[in-house]
Amino acid sequence: MFTWTGFYVGVNAGYGWNDGGDDDLVFEDATIFGDRDNDGGFVGGGQIGYNYQIGSFVVGLEGDIQYADFGGVNYDFGPLGIYENDNDDWFGTVRARAGVAFDRALIYATGGFAFTDNRNGWTVGGGLEYAFTNNLSAKIEGLYVNLEEEDFTFAGTTFSTGETDFGVVRAGLNFRFGTY
Repeated sequence: MFTWTGFYVGVNAGYGWNDGGDDDLVFEDATIFGDRDNDGGFVGGGQIGYNYQIGSFVVGLEGDIQYADFGGVNYDFGPLGIYENDNDDWFGTVRARAGVAFDRALIYATGGFAFTDNRNGWTVGGGLEYAFTNNLSAKIEGLYVNLEEEDFTFAGTTFSTGETDFGVVRAGLNFRFGTY
């Protein structure tokens, strides 16, 4: 009988997008306008995880690291010039997964910690995974990611951007080292 219990590694690719709004700063009752140069783009990377199946219920833990082509934000400080604040071009997550298996099909919810090189946050989502063989499974997954404010210094003054949030839809392929 097939089981989802075991370790796995895999790759994924998809599309990520932010809310499409400009990232304006408010400082001492003045608004500094931010112009985002890219509202979305390619997302791809790899994941590693472990599942444990109890009856038809499956729990697990997954970590991933992703390249994300989201571009950056340019802030116009008028006569002081333009500051180019590059967005992180990668992010990672460490998430719990919990779902229900219907033999080789797994429907799951996921959520946990999200991070980049200079800020942290959280993520939540869900997906569908199907095992074509005992070792090979494919998945479709959607995530919402929310990252904390980011600070930067321009002309001797420190500014804080707002939270960054974005959605990701991706397809993945996992090689499973399960017990059968």
